[in-house]
Amino acid sequence: MANHAGPDGHADAPVFVAGHQGLVGRALVRRLQAMGQVNLLLRGRGELDLTDQAAVRRFFTEERPAVVYLAAALVGGIQANNRFPAEFIHQNLAIANNVIDAAHHSGCQRLLFLGSSCIYPRLAPQPITEEALLTGPLEPTNEPYAIAKIAGIRLCDAYNRQYGTDYRSVMPTNLYGPYDNFNLETSHVLPALLRKFHEAKTSGAAEVEVWGSGKPRREFLHVDDLADACLFLMGLPRERFTAATTPTATHINIGTGEDIAIGELAALVGEVVGYRGAIRFNATYPDGTPRKLLDVGRLRGLGWQPSVGLREGVAATYRWYTNEQLNRPGKS
Repeated sequence: MANHAGPDGHADAPVFVAGHQGLVGRALVRRLQAMGQVNLLLRGRGELDLTDQAAVRRFFTEERPAVVYLAAALVGGIQANNRFPAEFIHQNLAIANNVIDAAHHSGCQRLLFLGSSCIYPRLAPQPITEEALLTGPLEPTNEPYAIAKIAGIRLCDAYNRQYGTDYRSVMPTNLYGPYDNFNLETSHVLPALLRKFHEAKTSGAAEVEVWGSGKPRREFLHVDDLADACLFLMGLPRERFTAATTPTATHINIGTGEDIAIGELAALVGEVVGYRGAIRFNATYPDGTPRKLLDVGRLRGLGWQPSVGLREGVAATYRWYTNEQLNRPGKS
């Protein structure tokens, strides 16, 4: 992977990581710094509200980033999506619209938009190819978020077609890793399980309740692998990236190509945490999509594969959670 270069050819061209305080953004920053990128533009929400169109346009006009990683989003699990559908669609639409449009107007030619595997139909054939996009109804529990992400893909397509920009879209599978959200009200399944099993072990609880039947299957990718894949794809010549896509599926899936039942995942987390009690599945909670496994043939055909195994990644994330998350002020 080479350093990002701007139109003038300098490798220290400014790179804006939108959402640098989140799970994905932090991983991207770690990888960019490791590869020697020194001119990183980083703004927290208190400094730059990406839902504020005027503020975003002003930032791009003043800072002129040469490359943008659009990793900012309002994210959450099934419960959060069900409780706040208006916020999920409105804020994510606003972020994509404001950043992509401001990038174009400031002359930024290169941008990576990070979507989500929830863009695909609920009952898409498995494993899910990129061509499955818009071929069937979405999963109702996260439809507002999915629609916003689909709009981001189409925004990139439209700007590329009309203005000749090089805006690329990638669709990651379920992610986990350091700086994940461990709040049980809003977290995704893996960090929620890690926290539940840790608290059960600490308290000596006889059992852990896992929401749903345990039967749905999910694919999990360590966030450091995602960051590596993003930098790999952005380092490709435009022609090579485009050659791996089709006119109706311009994005590329990022995943491991392997999945696991939630029940099996719960057992794995219990082993990693060292919990010895029982696991009880509460089927009164929704399962969501029955299975969600991405076809990663395009990505592997380009020469990239993940390096972090699931057990290894879960163990590393648990160590981070116990060493960092639980020992910092304002933990939740």
